[in-house]
Amino acid sequence: ILIMELNKALDSINIADSLDKDQLIKIGNQVVSGYETDCDSRKPWEEDLKNWTDLALQVTSTKTFPWPNAANIKYPLLATAAMQFAARAYPTLIPSNGKLVKCRVIGSDMDGQKTARANRISTHMSYQLLDEMDGWEEDMDKLLISLPIAGTCFKKTYWDSAKQKNCSKLVLPKTLVVNYYCRNLDDAERITEILHLTKRKIKERQNQGIYLEVDIGDPSADSLDPTTSVNGAFQRTANDDETTPYVILEQHTYLDLDEDGYSEPYIITVEEASKKVLRIVPRFDSDGVVVGENGKIVSIEAIQYYTKYGFIPNPDGGFYDIGFGRLLGPLNNSANTIINQLVDAGSLSNLQAGFIGKGLRIKMGESRFQPGEWKAVNAVGDDLKKQIFPLPVREPSQVLFNLLDLLLKSGKELASVAEIFVGKMPGQNTPATTTMATIEQGMKVFTAVYKRVYRSLTSEFRKIYKLNRTYMNAEEYVSVLDEPVPQSDYQGPVDDIIPGADPTAVSSQEKQQKVQALMQLLQLGTIDPMAVTQLYLEAHEIPEPQKYMRQPQPQPDPKMEAIKAKAQVDQQKAQIDMQTAEHKMQLERATKEQEMQMKAAQLQQELQAKQMQAVLDAKLAQSQHGMKMQQEAQATQMKMATTAMTHQQQMQHQQEANKQTLKKEKSTNGNSKSK
Repeated sequence: ILIMELNKALDSINIADSLDKDQLIKIGNQVVSGYETDCDSRKPWEEDLKNWTDLALQVTSTKTFPWPNAANIKYPLLATAAMQFAARAYPTLIPSNGKLVKCRVIGSDMDGQKTARANRISTHMSYQLLDEMDGWEEDMDKLLISLPIAGTCFKKTYWDSAKQKNCSKLVLPKTLVVNYYCRNLDDAERITEILHLTKRKIKERQNQGIYLEVDIGDPSADSLDPTTSVNGAFQRTANDDETTPYVILEQHTYLDLDEDGYSEPYIITVEEASKKVLRIVPRFDSDGVVVGENGKIVSIEAIQYYTKYGFIPNPDGGFYDIGFGRLLGPLNNSANTIINQLVDAGSLSNLQAGFIGKGLRIKMGESRFQPGEWKAVNAVGDDLKKQIFPLPVREPSQVLFNLLDLLLKSGKELASVAEIFVGKMPGQNTPATTTMATIEQGMKVFTAVYKRVYRSLTSEFRKIYKLNRTYMNAEEYVSVLDEPVPQSDYQGPVDDIIPGADPTAVSSQEKQQKVQALMQLLQLGTIDPMAVTQLYLEAHEIPEPQKYMRQPQPQPDPKMEAIKAKAQVDQQKAQIDMQTAEHKMQLERATKEQEMQMKAAQLQQELQAKQMQAVLDAKLAQSQHGMKMQQEAQATQMKMATTAMTHQQQMQHQQEANKQTLKKEKSTNGNSKSK
């Protein structure tokens, strides 16, 4: 149910139409009371801001001391510091080449699609800021003048439904009321902008249904604060008329309309004098509503329309930062006092005065002298000396003059406004390196301030990026880029957006020195000459540097290139095939010739081998025959020897046998005889 009620509130043009009279009275009183509380918390700061503004504008008032129309000189120390800062910051933060916004690619980008998308967004947003959003550059010019004086300025970024485009307007610190002890805009419980709208503009909004049809009476010029009227587009008059504006309070605060114990962020518009509520609209969208697991709303993130630009953070922890007005104001006032004292002393010394005695017999009254005029008197010279007594007036004090010089030097050191920074040349014997080191050291203060402005620009650009995601017309986007875009490039993360200003490049001379260092590296061949050339032209602020660059050749049709590449491949393939066939034929021919030579050599070797084999066979046969004959002879000899030996052995055996036979016979014969 609560989510449905929130969606209903988001779709409503003016929630105040659905509230009863008592609720509106209570809300109106609450808004004005909170506004007055915040004004009281910063009242001393408002008084200081008025003094700083008068000092920067050199506003003078009639003096009656030490005499009427005494010297009333305002030394422009604060004004010079503010102008010097704006003169340096404006061309640095808003480059002349129009490349105001740059997009940073997050993560890997192998195919270059993220880089192309980032370049398209950079081009489109730079066009929006410099050409489409009326007065954006002019407001930045005013901001860079007001910021060093007041220390704080604001930009309000929103979607103008009537003009159907983004708006980012300058809001001076006097017209944006925040409690002095608040830490930052995101933590502020109330942010009240003071608007000045005439009857005609109020009626227009009532006719459109933006404001309620309520009687808020007639406006009164007496209720206007002259220090806040500078932010309204009207001319103040002595008497009330149709152009006298109402003081409208647009308060960005929190309100519990559904009485669930949790206050939601709303924008409440109230007329200050009557405390009548004119409009109530949500200060959130559906993306900022966080719903828990039980379906209840956990928190609602408020949309922040304002961007704070700070000069130097306030040491006391206050919300409003400090500028040269706080730092140089006392020194400037002291310098003004000393200068006026010196001029008054010179006036008294040059235009003498004194006493005339009554004993001098001349006509009393005022006497005036013309240059070279002599007047006759009825008195002797000795009487004139005795009766005329001039006042004891001294010439302008040298001590005061030295003190004035000390104060001015201290102020210039504090504001980094040395003579070398305002265009005066250093001494003739000063080395160039010393001069550049002095300039670099003096620019440190400005560089730190540039980085703070750089952060604020980042925040403002991200607000515009979010507005483009929600309200941008795709046809307009394509017409600006002059190229078809398949889908909106603004659906990516907002962290891709960073401002294009370089906070470290504080002067064109320093940029040129950086380019000169790159030019010396060209001889190494490690960097791109075209990129360095473009940086060189941009550092010297050459208009339209692209036309001096060598343009790349037009890219041919990919299809034709593919056909040409295929034809070249086919031609190369045919040539390779012909070379392969020719090489194969040469190889076969050489192989055949080599085979024939090898066969001939083989035949010759076989013949030689056969001849050698025949010779060897003949020699072998002869040798074998000789050996056979020798072996046969040896065998015959051995056979004969063996036969002889065998015969001899047989003869021996025969003899032995014969002997044995004789022995047996003898034995037998003996035995017979014994018997």
